[in-house]
Amino acid sequence: MSANAGVVDEGRWRDTTLSARERAQALVDALTLEEKVAQLGSVWLTDDADAFAPKLEGDAAAAEAGDPFAHGLGQLTRVFGTAPVTVREGVTRLRELQQKVMAQQRLGIPALVHEECLTGLAAFGATAFPTPLAWAASFDEDLVREMARAIGEDMRSIGVHQGLAPVLDVVRDYRWGRVEETLGEDPYVVGQLGAAYVAGLESAGVIATLKHFAGYAASRGARNHAPVSMGPREFADTVLPPFETALRQGGARSVMTSYTDVDGIPSTANRELLDGVLRTEWGFDGTVVADYWAVPFLVSMHRVAGDAAAAGALALRAGVDVELPSTVAYAALPRLVRAGLVEESDIDRAAVRHLRHKIEAGLLDGGAVVPDGAEQVCLDGERNRALSSRLAEESIVLLKDDGTAGLRPGARIGLIGPAAAEYRSLLGCYAFPNHVLTKYPGHDPGIAIPTIEEAVRAEFDASVVRAETGCTILGDGQARIEEAVDLARDSDAVVIVVGDVAGLFGAGTSGEGCDAEDLRLPGRQDELVRAVLATGTPTTLVVVSGRPYALGAYGAAAMIVQAFFPGAEGAGALAGILSGRVTPSGRLPVQIPRTPGGGGTYLQPPLGLHNAGITVADPTPLYPFGFGLTPGRISYEHLSAPLIVPTTGAAEVTVTVGNSGADCVEVVQLYASFPSASVVRPDIQLVGFARIRVPAGERRTVLFTLEAARLAATGADGRLAVDPGVVVLSAGPSAADRPVEARIRLSGDRRVLLARAGRTAWDVDDTEGTPEQ
Repeated sequence: MSANAGVVDEGRWRDTTLSARERAQALVDALTLEEKVAQLGSVWLTDDADAFAPKLEGDAAAAEAGDPFAHGLGQLTRVFGTAPVTVREGVTRLRELQQKVMAQQRLGIPALVHEECLTGLAAFGATAFPTPLAWAASFDEDLVREMARAIGEDMRSIGVHQGLAPVLDVVRDYRWGRVEETLGEDPYVVGQLGAAYVAGLESAGVIATLKHFAGYAASRGARNHAPVSMGPREFADTVLPPFETALRQGGARSVMTSYTDVDGIPSTANRELLDGVLRTEWGFDGTVVADYWAVPFLVSMHRVAGDAAAAGALALRAGVDVELPSTVAYAALPRLVRAGLVEESDIDRAAVRHLRHKIEAGLLDGGAVVPDGAEQVCLDGERNRALSSRLAEESIVLLKDDGTAGLRPGARIGLIGPAAAEYRSLLGCYAFPNHVLTKYPGHDPGIAIPTIEEAVRAEFDASVVRAETGCTILGDGQARIEEAVDLARDSDAVVIVVGDVAGLFGAGTSGEGCDAEDLRLPGRQDELVRAVLATGTPTTLVVVSGRPYALGAYGAAAMIVQAFFPGAEGAGALAGILSGRVTPSGRLPVQIPRTPGGGGTYLQPPLGLHNAGITVADPTPLYPFGFGLTPGRISYEHLSAPLIVPTTGAAEVTVTVGNSGADCVEVVQLYASFPSASVVRPDIQLVGFARIRVPAGERRTVLFTLEAARLAATGADGRLAVDPGVVVLSAGPSAADRPVEARIRLSGDRRVLLARAGRTAWDVDDTEGTPEQ
């Protein structure tokens, strides 16, 4: 313990001319052991935690007795996001809690406040934006950044400092329930769009929290919390890059551990991952926070600790700075320090990191802890709605349109399917109406969320639209399939809307803990779609879901539209696509399987592709990664690249496209493949993309600056390196359609890298051991 612990020297830690780190260190020097540990804890004032997070019970839940506010507090958990409180009620409660924290802390240190913000601030009355899988379908970094800044500004305006987003898990199996929360199956897309979200949130002064570090989405059998069986090279080249990109390019200041274990080591106790990769290799100096109850889960779920106190010691040594959502295991740390079982220096380091965030938030400068006027803040204003609508429109993917859908003016439209009248089918699991309000039956959603039925009636002549649900989404329910078939036969055109309703731990068909056995449409929706298509009436199939479903049996549909939980403005966007008012421009961030057994993501080595001579199982998707139709007729005319590129250099790659159809948006995709490599590489992998507008009758040329480091892989020696050799670059509108290509030769010596992140890389200096850009 510092000789000066408990001695107050406000001169240094209140001195705004010093850096935040210097001030935090001075403050830690002035705190007692109990006060420092208090800064690493949190409190969640709810009696219903099991409704929102995995259940904590038994010996793992046995916290040290005492008042959680007695020596101060690190964080307040979800003051706005646990119950349907108005902004005024939430702000009033937050002021009371902050006053209590400061009154009971010797130096008057306030708490940081965190909330969920994956699809917008998860609070009553806040805009429900499209889910991250929809952001990814837009391939629009600028719009994602703009949305995140708006979310962050709303959060800061009511006194919230940290947001638990974005999710940077790379999808490996579509059956996993949290696919909707991800940015898809390609590490480059996940990293670039994740970094854009982080940059937007951080620009508003909100701490972005990357989750779940790391490997959470690669669980065995696509089961929530299941262990991960993955080799170190695949882990390094697939799972880790998006996190590094979001840290280096986006500037994220916090990282959340994963619930899972990788090769037998729980992430929350993985010192090599947290202290080694994250801090030493990548130079991260922000905070690591535990996912809710992840520290005591080291006792109950992983069984690597005998009790909560031992779990706390493990997590702290590994590099976990803050225990969320309430202090359980870390309450024992003072006792463990005095017993010589925990080093106080580990507590000091964590406390400095966390207190620096409080200083950066202005909480120790003497101003208002909760902004003045916070009670009057509107969380669902015109700006948010406009952003949500734009993102919804850009995210919807047109998969098929043979021109016979028959949605012409005056046509009698049969609107069929359970998702048409269910507003919850437009929202992700972490949107407040799905995340919280399901615990309050009959409660109004707090914001306007038009249903697809309402939007279709508004978009077309309401007098010609008749509706029939046909079946339910959840369970078998009472089906009205015969009635739906009768309506289809008596209509000129049918729009059938099927998909998911998101929820937690089995309360939905998509979302946390809602993993699927296979990729059939939930409930009796498959039966409903087949029956309607069998009538022969021109049918448009609209899938509104949190994961891709197998659509190979629905070839009779004239039009197929895919929307990944497009948010509160999603119904209007979908209706606009159906009528032609909105020009489709979305692209698939995940593939659409042909059969319920799936077949894996596009990022496959050669042995992961279809080979009829080896197996009868064909993993070829119905619609490939990156696919999406537009009204344009885009032709890929030329790809130009230098013949030779040094392993230390970069290639200027140009792709020229022309449009002989209508005005449209094209997402130009650049891929790389490796005819011969020192380790197995993916058959193709995305190395660049550009969302561009191409007017009718014109051509556009896209310039990609492709650093050789983007082509690096982890070698047999475990080192990230760029190997000399031939690389084939190709470009096109999807992973399966790349009509132009060029070969480049990487020349020179094997180039070993310290790190790789998005568009930037750092070389290893073998002499000094420090990165050099």
